Amino acid sequence: MTNEAPTQTNFVKGSPILAMARRAAELRLAGRDIVDLTLGEPDFAPPFHIADAAIDAARRPLGYTPSNGIPALRDAARQAVARDRGLIYTDSEIAVGGGAKQVIFNAFLATLKAGDEVIVPTPYWASYPDMVRLCGGTPVGVSCPAQDGFRLLPSALAAAITQNTRWVILNSPGHPSGAVYSREEMEALADVLRGQPHVLVMSDEIYAHILYSKRTYMSIAAVAPDLRDRILLVDGVSKAYAMTGWRVGWGFGPEALITRINAIEGQNCTQTATLSQIAAVAALEGPQEVLSKRNTIYRQRRDAGVAILSGSPALDVTVPDGAFYLFPRLIARSDDVGVADLLLDGGVATVPGSAFGAPGHLRLSFATDTHMLEEGCHRIVKTLGARA
Repeated sequence: MTNEAPTQTNFVKGSPILAMARRAAELRLAGRDIVDLTLGEPDFAPPFHIADAAIDAARRPLGYTPSNGIPALRDAARQAVARDRGLIYTDSEIAVGGGAKQVIFNAFLATLKAGDEVIVPTPYWASYPDMVRLCGGTPVGVSCPAQDGFRLLPSALAAAITQNTRWVILNSPGHPSGAVYSREEMEALADVLRGQPHVLVMSDEIYAHILYSKRTYMSIAAVAPDLRDRILLVDGVSKAYAMTGWRVGWGFGPEALITRINAIEGQNCTQTATLSQIAAVAALEGPQEVLSKRNTIYRQRRDAGVAILSGSPALDVTVPDGAFYLFPRLIARSDDVGVADLLLDGGVATVPGSAFGAPGHLRLSFATDTHMLEEGCHRIVKTLGARA
């Protein structure tokens, strides 16, 4: 028994996604046949030209870089956001980090103090609340149920904002729901934010290239340019270019905020790995056709998974408009943790919706081999029961 003072880490949990993935890996090592649908990690390799650029760079001396990234990467990211989203940023308005996740964390660390609140639409990426807590803030969950398309309604946003609100997180396409905001929906949220000048916007757009509708992707930074000095647009190469382990992300935002984020980056890890930055430049500047080709495959996987899971009376399946997750609702049970354990016994690893603030759901990643996805979905239907 100790009398240690409480710390900010006392209430921070390890990633429930990684925890379930570890359980699945341990069972496979023990000889069990487990289909793993836990990780949001593309099963594709990066395109060859990216690997070639990294191999070539690895043969040269690689030293430290500026904490805000090599000039070539900053320029490539700026050109990419101009090309893909019609947004123009200067070199002083970009921060580079070890993945989009680190940029988000650094932004919270740069801005939050005790008592500050961060509005987190629910369901949410499991890391958001704990990152807020680690940086001294308080996450405020706002329910965005399936009947609202898993999207934050303007009325719900307005009701959640207080004088202590520092940030609101917008994640489109959403993780884990796959929800995508239209221009009209973004404009309605922007109207609320215009009346709340103390609120910053964290626009997490890491899945922006993984879309299944023909609509053009809309960033709130493009929809509401008058809010530009309050928006941090976060992106990276992890999802679109299948470069999760390379750990390169960036954020575009107002110069004062970017300066603070870069200062934190310089002190906590100096810089993102030089080799990874060079590879990211190749990804952004190289051929982009791979994105649409892989989206076609993801769409096929999505449709296959939806078709199979819809065969179970125990599940209500919403078709996602983006990202690469299915997030079915359990119809007869609310114990999603227990159901995830039951499914693991049945040979398929999923993540309970409680990990994303949405009990009564399951998350399945379809960023995996198509055959394994279909097999996993069939096992889910078999374990939960099929329609007569």
